[in-house]
Amino acid sequence: MTLWHGRLSGGTADVVMDYSVSIHFDRRLAHDDLAGSRAHVRGLGRGGLLSDDEVATLLETLDTVESELDAGTFAFVPDDEDIHTAVERRVTELAGDVGAKLHTGRSRNDQIATDLRLYAKRELSSLAAGVLDLQDVLVTRAKEAGDTYLPGYTHLQRAQPVLLAHHLLAHGWALARDVDRLVATVARLDVSPLGAGALAGSSLPLDPDGTATDLGFAARFENSLDAVSDRDFVAEALFDLALLGVHLSRIGEELVLWSTEEFGFAVLDDAFATGSSMLPQKKNPDVAELARGKSGRLIGNLTGLLVTLKGLPLAYNRDLQEDKEPLFDSVDQSRLALAALSGLLATVAFDHERMQDAANGSSVAAVDLAEWLVEQGMPFRQAHSVVGGLVRDSLERHVPLAELVEAHPALGSGAVALLEPGVAVTRRTTPGSAGPAAVADQLGRFDHRLEADRIRVAALG
Repeated sequence: MTLWHGRLSGGTADVVMDYSVSIHFDRRLAHDDLAGSRAHVRGLGRGGLLSDDEVATLLETLDTVESELDAGTFAFVPDDEDIHTAVERRVTELAGDVGAKLHTGRSRNDQIATDLRLYAKRELSSLAAGVLDLQDVLVTRAKEAGDTYLPGYTHLQRAQPVLLAHHLLAHGWALARDVDRLVATVARLDVSPLGAGALAGSSLPLDPDGTATDLGFAARFENSLDAVSDRDFVAEALFDLALLGVHLSRIGEELVLWSTEEFGFAVLDDAFATGSSMLPQKKNPDVAELARGKSGRLIGNLTGLLVTLKGLPLAYNRDLQEDKEPLFDSVDQSRLALAALSGLLATVAFDHERMQDAANGSSVAAVDLAEWLVEQGMPFRQAHSVVGGLVRDSLERHVPLAELVEAHPALGSGAVALLEPGVAVTRRTTPGSAGPAAVADQLGRFDHRLEADRIRVAALG
């Protein structure tokens, strides 16, 4: 029996039920649906729409349904179109006419909006904690790196040496912005739609403020039309997770490169690598590649929902059923990616010698030569030209750059010292830069930021 059997004669065509049923994916909202139903029942009691005995009976019945769901004994039936229908049907089976009062003053429109907000609030908070865990791994590895340096790249060409700690923290700060976004999204979605009804509220004495407080929401809705049609919070969540996925993809891309023989900067732990079905010598960075590949899936979930939302009139439309699967998928994939990359980064072995050898080429200190000339009073653009010419001569004539620097009248032996291994990275002294003193300060700031963000995320509940 459908929830609308009184209005329509006959049964719904099987193909329509097959096309519209959502129980196979929205059943994960069961506990959120039960929480919303409990709050609704208590609100009906406060409004005098249910007696104290009826409230007690419904709450006890909802507890029984939850126990059945947890134990795996809940029997779904073909007419259970969605989790809301299934729960209400079972409550009515157990409580009889009292169970039929469960949906008083409520629509599936405000019901699902409430369920989904409860789910998003909980899961985004959990994912923010997962990002913090990955940041913990990054800062731990940064501290372990000590004074190890490697080439920093632009256009994937060696540019300047940077401390490995600085490079790892660059990913950490990007992830800090992901935490910011997740926390802000949770704050914006922390509004209860319960009591908005189908679209216009109710003539019954409902208690939206009380149910909002009961469910732990910061506030209740201001406009019933907006409450049942708003899926901004889903789009925001999908954007947050898509950009998180982009950041994880960038980490994955570097680990793929660094673990090649051509780079040789990193050796993956066997537990976080795979082999080849054909090539016995292979050790493949599948975790890093999946982090890179699944970012496209997260972006697709976002764009798919935005296209769904863009043409919808107020208020509820069945198109909104398409909000849940992309959200569930993005949450699941993000959680797996965070755990897998945390394990990979915690166990990867960095080849410090190989990194430093790659950063010891004299050309990566070219800008230091130009800045040395600036310190002697030469305009930077002229200094840039002088050093660029020396680099070109060195490459074309196969003469060591140091010889040309020593012979140049504006440079000489004083400047040659800048080309010594490990010297260039120590010259990065500005705040936030890649040199030892600046990175030491940055590590302290990053620790402080992590501590503050742990408090912020814990406060989400």
